[in-house]
Amino acid sequence: MNSWAVGIDIGGTFTDVVAVDYGAGRLHSLKVLTTHGDPAQGVADGVARLIRDNGIDPAHVARVVHATTLFTNALIERRGSPTGLLVTRGFKDVIEIGHERKYDLYDLTLEAAPPLVERRLRGEISARMNAAGTEIAPVDAAEVRDAVAGLVGQGVESLAVCLLHSYASDAHERQVLEIVRHAFPGLAVTLSCDVAPVVREFERMSTATANAYIKPLANRYLDTLQARLADLGLRAGVLMMLSNGGLSHIDEAKRTPIELLESGPAAGAISAAHYSLRDGQENLLAFDMGGTTAKLCLVEHGRPSISFGFEAARQKRFAEGSGLPVRITTVDLIEIGAGGGSIAHQDALGLLKVGPQSAGSEPGPACYGRGGQAATVTDANLLLGYLNPAYFAGGTVAIDPALAREAVGAIGASLQRKALEVAWGMHDIVAENMAGAARVHVAERGRDPRDFVLLCTGGGGPLHAYYVAQKIGVKTILCPPAAGVASAYGLLVAPARADRSRTVSMRPGEDSLDELEAAYADLQAQAREALAPLDATFGPVALTRQADGRYAGQGFNLTVRMPDGPYAGPGARTPQALRAALVAAFESGYREKFGRIPPDVPVELMNLRVTAEAPPRQALQWQALAQGGAPEPKSRRPVYFHEADAYVDTPVYDRDALRSGFQARGPMLIEDAGSTLVVGPKGQVEQLPTGNLVITIEEP
Repeated sequence: MNSWAVGIDIGGTFTDVVAVDYGAGRLHSLKVLTTHGDPAQGVADGVARLIRDNGIDPAHVARVVHATTLFTNALIERRGSPTGLLVTRGFKDVIEIGHERKYDLYDLTLEAAPPLVERRLRGEISARMNAAGTEIAPVDAAEVRDAVAGLVGQGVESLAVCLLHSYASDAHERQVLEIVRHAFPGLAVTLSCDVAPVVREFERMSTATANAYIKPLANRYLDTLQARLADLGLRAGVLMMLSNGGLSHIDEAKRTPIELLESGPAAGAISAAHYSLRDGQENLLAFDMGGTTAKLCLVEHGRPSISFGFEAARQKRFAEGSGLPVRITTVDLIEIGAGGGSIAHQDALGLLKVGPQSAGSEPGPACYGRGGQAATVTDANLLLGYLNPAYFAGGTVAIDPALAREAVGAIGASLQRKALEVAWGMHDIVAENMAGAARVHVAERGRDPRDFVLLCTGGGGPLHAYYVAQKIGVKTILCPPAAGVASAYGLLVAPARADRSRTVSMRPGEDSLDELEAAYADLQAQAREALAPLDATFGPVALTRQADGRYAGQGFNLTVRMPDGPYAGPGARTPQALRAALVAAFESGYREKFGRIPPDVPVELMNLRVTAEAPPRQALQWQALAQGGAPEPKSRRPVYFHEADAYVDTPVYDRDALRSGFQARGPMLIEDAGSTLVVGPKGQVEQLPTGNLVITIEEP
């Protein structure tokens, strides 16, 4: 009987592998260092070890799910394939012109994010549509072949095709695809109508070129991954986590790898929502800190916030407009360069700074003993007593306190500070960096962080949550079981998901409801078709309708949930009732966002969106923790707490030994194989029956 599922999450420092035994109701996990030269090798080594250590029969693994940040890093580091761009004549500079807006009005030396396709690799053809999707000039096959031949002759391996108004009619791009396939069968091709069939030329072109840029790299990696897993006897098809927090078949991911950019962080947000709902916590700040970056996502009513676009490879991390716009559906989160591998340095003013540069896993923090010389956050945490050198990453990675002390002491000497002062300064700076990003992220969404619970995951989240929470005013922290591998576990509880969209231009108060229903029905059919290969393991499918709308005369859109269909035909409400409901849905979303609506202005719908979701048919049934008395600490050690301004003799508990009803006041440390939870003197800890630990911060 197939009773196992495996989740794999590749991070900048660690690759996390988890296996769920549905029959026994148990979760097994493992952390291994990421092998950047060949990421698939690290995955294969980790999976092989997990299979061996837990006696898993590969034939009984029904599902393998994977998430990775490799393609995001490829965009940031410009390690993609030589890419060409084919556009309508006269539009090849759109990708460079962008919006002609400065993202920082007062920076005279700012630089825009350079386009992924340099000018010499942009070709033009005469084929043209108007805004209504009517042909003005046809596709000339000879012209297409000549233009693409010129690009291939300059070394192009992947081609993005973005013709004018392809959101209104994809006919020309489809014709170009057929011509290129016959003339250049080895060339990877991306059509803008496949990856971003919505209005706004620059964003559509940027998304298509980004997909083309990483497509050959993604296909090579995913093919290698499938082969390595097959060699281990895992015959189940690999599923990929998408940026939208849902799963898709690997073949779909190969076609549009741009949808994988935020797959790892999305998995963390999904697991946070899953864990919190078990205790009835619907609103939380999901704080996920790994070895390279820290992420924060707003979860409301049990669901992570969703956005329909983001910017990759920003020139300035918090400067909107400084990156490459990518129009995909993604979990809405903020990410900063603050992780265990973040490197401390002295800036031009002589001040201590931490990150965003990271030591990663190669060579890694100084304490790893793999050649790293720079002091990192992991070195500081080891010096502060937060980490157990004999049990780091469950004992799979040996770390040396002497090397950490030497590295932190070196930067301390340059700052004329003691090593302990520098170590605490590094820990505090990381907490402040994350808290500052959280304040901005939450405030921009009109929320108050004090109304939320902070749920901490990742190897670093439980280490830093206690002080981050105090900086943003949060009084309650939730730490789930297996927090260190939560993103990998999130892969196994995520639904299958497909998002489809298209541009329209209609006013629901007066235009044809038949046409609106036909457009939505077509999108729903596309979304269902994308999930059809997963029907055996996911279902039933639930469909949601949304739309990007605006009031007539406005330049930008607001995405709102729309009423369920149908809007015409059998089962539909009366036209008057439907029109009123459609307009009311937009007005409700607009009022929530801006507080009021303009009087007597018609509503326009610009983009229609459909989401299809299907939950896993098999889920892990967590057993409630047994009641029990307070266990004895497994050890004690000196741990630095800022409230005491000194090392404090602190009890260390084994998380697996805690039972439901356990309560204690800090300071204390609670260790498991994937992470260490730091509870300071103001913290009151309680072990819940669900396995979640809740920490309440109480002022003396």
